This record gives sequence, structure tokens and C-alpha cells, in this order.
Amino acid sequence: QMRLEESGGGLVQAGGSLRLSCVASGSISTYNNMAWYRQAPGKEREMVARISSGGYTGYPDSVRGRFTISRDNAKRMLFLQLNSLNREDAALYYCNAGGTKTTPGRLWGQGTPVTVHA
Repeated sequence: QMRLEESGGGLVQAGGSLRLSCVASGSISTYNNMAWYRQAPGKEREMVARISSGGYTGYPDSVRGRFTISRDNAKRMLFLQLNSLNREDAALYYCNAGGTKTTPGRLWGQGTPVTVHA
């Protein structure tokens, strides 16, 4: 069973930036879609970025222009650059593999927390 492990979360001031990383224990080349999701307390988990094996990306309106997803298949890694963070971005961020444009795959990491203070 492949495992995903996120890192890079932390406490950041509003307007600041973070770079999240996700490393897989095995090859991610076979996964067409990889994505980042987030879940804030009391809210449902939502996708914030996805990327196909061909490099096509997708973002919801809430983060488009501020977040950038990328992947490095050779290093078995997925990244998420978060810029211009605001308090609404505070959540636990998860790496996901094997999903579609609209639904997550079965593989999840344990999450990395992002906290934004004014």
C-alpha cells in the first residue's frame, strides 16, 4: 500500500506564503490525477488544486491565482505553493492520489496544518 506524507504547513501571517510538499512511498507516475484538498474545522473537505500527469491544472475560484500545484514524478513528490494567504485558507491540507476532476482518490496523506493569523 502506497503512503503519502505531507509537510510544510505552519503558522503564517495574513498575506504570507507557504510551500507544501507531499512525498509518496512509491511511484506516482501511474496516477493521472493528483490533488490537494483542505478541511477547516466544521467544514467539508474541498479540493484546492489538481494536476494531471500531463501537467494540466485546475483550481477553484477561491484560490485561483494564489495557489500553484506542481508535481515531480521522478522524485515522487507533489507540491502546493500558497501565496497571499488569508484567514479563510486556514485548514488541514491533504495530498491525494488517484482521483478524478471531481472526486478524490482512495490514497490520502495524514495532512499538514496551515494556520493564518492577522
